Order: sequence, then structure tokens, then C-alpha cells
Amino acid sequence: MTEDDQHRPEAAAAFDALGADYEKAFAGSKTHRRSLEWLLARLAPGSRVLDVGSGTGRPTAEALAAAGHQVLGVDISPVMVELAARQVPAADFQCADIRDVPLAEASFDAVCVYFSLLQLDRREQTDLVRRLARLLKPEGYLVLATVPLDVEGVDATFMGQPVRVTSFPAQELVALAEETGLEVLAQEATMFTPAHPDARPEPHLFLHCRRRSTTAPHA
Repeated sequence: MTEDDQHRPEAAAAFDALGADYEKAFAGSKTHRRSLEWLLARLAPGSRVLDVGSGTGRPTAEALAAAGHQVLGVDISPVMVELAARQVPAADFQCADIRDVPLAEASFDAVCVYFSLLQLDRREQTDLVRRLARLLKPEGYLVLATVPLDVEGVDATFMGQPVRVTSFPAQELVALAEETGLEVLAQEATMFTPAHPDARPEPHLFLHCRRRSTTAPHA
């Protein structure tokens, strides 16, 4: 068993245990709502959108599907996928590691990555962002949110669940996005405390990007 194989069940188990509590804890994020509004204002009718780490389907897949877009949500947690399929029947959901899902390059108008990189190491995060940039059509949009800390492989407790967290500081994440052929059009940083008794205030960073039409993403 590889180290990667060992980490996947840990992430799935944590979010299986959180289930609907995760949705409730983050429902009050006004920054997330503003991020979705930013994206919705730019998408053409009937756009194809990939939601990476789709969780319970709310608010991301629900808002996109309600606006008439074709949404594919991918999440590693079976419990989350079951909840999402029930709550957002207008979208399609798949229980899988996004890295294992065969998807054609330049086949999506937008990709959403809300807080779904944190259980990957830095090399895995870098490779995934590069791949997601390639999935975008030219001038397609990628919205990425994370906890912008300079941490790598840190064992932590998130809403009572053990997790291993890796992230980039804000400037390095912006540089990573730009290196993949994305243009960072806007960003918003905020502090947010999830509505959960075991939660602590955490910094959030939202990047709103567009794939450049003239510069191909790096391989």
C-alpha cells in the first residue's frame, strides 16, 4: 500500500463522520456565497461545471444547478456523495478521488475547488491544480478556496475529527495558479469560524481565476 493509498481512507473517514454537520458548520460563510455569485455572473447559460470535493452539494452544486448549469460533483466520501445526490438531484455526483476520474481536457466551462486540497501534500496539490487548469476551456473559470497557511503534513483536529493538513501561504498559492496558465482576476481573504463547538477561527482565501486563452498550462 502506498502512502497515498493510506491517506485517502483517512480523509474519507473524517468527512464520512462529519456528514451533514459540515454543511451546517459552513452555511454561514458569506464569502463562499459571494464567490459563487462571482462565478454565476460570468457563466454562459447551460455551462458545464466540475465541483471538486463537492461535499453535501450545498451550497456550491445546488446554486449552480439551480441556475441551469450542468454540474458534476466528485467527492471521496461516500456519505457526502449520498447526501449530495439526495439534496441536489439536478446535479450528477461521483464517489471517487478526483485524480482517478477520467475527464477530457478543455471540457469544462468552470471548475470549483472549495477547501478540497488540504488533505493532499504539496506535490499532489500542485499536480491537481495543473490538471484542473487543463480541464478548462480557454477563458474558462476556476474558483479555488483554501486555508492559506504555511503548513505541511501537520496532524490536526478539525471539528472533532483527526486530519492531516497541508497548505500553501497565499502568495505561493497565487504563484501556483499563475504557473498553470491561470490569471487570478480577484481574491478575497477573510477569517471564518465554523458553527461547531469544536471549531476555531480559521483564515480563508478565495481565488477567482480564468484560464488564459493564449498561454497553455504547463505540463
